[in-house]
Amino acid sequence: MASLVDRHTGFVAELRRAGLPVSVAEGLDAVRALQAIDLLDRESLRAAYAATVVKRPQHRPTFDTLFDLWFPAAVGAGAGAPAGRGARTLGDDGRPVPPALDPRVQDRRGELAELLLSGDDAGLRQFARTAVAEYGQTPGQESWFSSGVLTALSPETLMARLLNAVLGGQERGGMAERVARRTFRDRIARFQDLVAGEVRRRIAEDTGVERTARIAVRPPLERLDFASASRAEMEALRREVYPLARKLASRLVQRQRHGRRGRLDFRRTVRASLASGGVPLTTHHRPRRPHKPELVVLCDASDSVSAFAHFTLLLTFALREQFSKVRAFAFIDATDEITKYFAPGTDVVDAMARLAAEADLVWITGRSNYGHAIKVFDDRYRDAVTSRTSLLILGDARSNYGELSLPIVRSMVDRARHAYWLNPEPRDRWDTGDSAASRYGELLPMFECRNLTQLAAFVEELA
Repeated sequence: MASLVDRHTGFVAELRRAGLPVSVAEGLDAVRALQAIDLLDRESLRAAYAATVVKRPQHRPTFDTLFDLWFPAAVGAGAGAPAGRGARTLGDDGRPVPPALDPRVQDRRGELAELLLSGDDAGLRQFARTAVAEYGQTPGQESWFSSGVLTALSPETLMARLLNAVLGGQERGGMAERVARRTFRDRIARFQDLVAGEVRRRIAEDTGVERTARIAVRPPLERLDFASASRAEMEALRREVYPLARKLASRLVQRQRHGRRGRLDFRRTVRASLASGGVPLTTHHRPRRPHKPELVVLCDASDSVSAFAHFTLLLTFALREQFSKVRAFAFIDATDEITKYFAPGTDVVDAMARLAAEADLVWITGRSNYGHAIKVFDDRYRDAVTSRTSLLILGDARSNYGELSLPIVRSMVDRARHAYWLNPEPRDRWDTGDSAASRYGELLPMFECRNLTQLAAFVEELA
């Protein structure tokens, strides 16, 4: 058993590893907060830590998961139930009877229904421990799984029983049923979370807290790799990208200004110099005409960066409102304009499905070929890049050892007002294998961009 000091230092270190910004001072604040609470009251302990080290609501799920691992509610069996033995009725062949025919399982389902009906959270927590002890292990195996518990008890299928108990003979389909369904859906989700937490606790006792934490905890949204984001996380990323897009647009506008005054008005300056013997003592400038810049996004849509392409399109959506014109192009070994697939309000996943089915991105092999894709872009869409254009290329610069079309890229960069390359690969993988990151990086600035934190750093770099 680790001491409280060891648990505190390990817990804070794991929070930092998971991406939560916990400073040394905040760790000391947590220690001071522990002096003001009853250490045997676990929820007070949780609240004290949360108040001192959690800064954003998005970090709270990660915090709770790690807190439950480092300060578990129980040790060992917890509920005193035998792990995975005697919980299922065996048939004549020695195998467990299917849950629907097993009277023991049906009794457990009845207990679960009563707890869901009453909303007894403490009882539900204790029941989850018992259920994991009974159904969380497959006979003959040492690992723990949530799936065994949820398959045996099938809490979602209890909805009809719960609604009948609450509504009785009332007419269905009204407000009362919708409220009841939402309530029971939340309670079922709570039970599933308790089961998952208990399974993690059991695994942590068997394999170690640090190892379990690294497997079970996803990084916070701002440090989540775009390539591993789920659909729900993509929706959250979309909301976070908009402020960064506005800041990116403002940075690019600032970079294209020619100081506070417009360009030199040569004719007016010469005319004014006649009064001083031809010496231009006073210069005249044309009025500065502010305008929104144009943006061209060139995105690698091959399988190796398909998830990153989702983020690319999120960024494109967000930048639409900040630029006078946004044109998006995707490529694999050929290039096609995809602007039409991403009208405002379009679901990114649906747009990606249309893109995969309709866009002309494959030339021969369907494998990344940056050289040929860039040639196609230059042949078909050369007029897209002008002196008013900010060019943004997104891809891993891996061309399967094919040509790179570096002279064309140089020409595009020279024509554009600004040009930048965002690479979703870790920097230590650049120039390994078929990566041509440095060769492209000699022509235009290349930035590592795998998450929101790195995107924000790129935006700040432009300042």
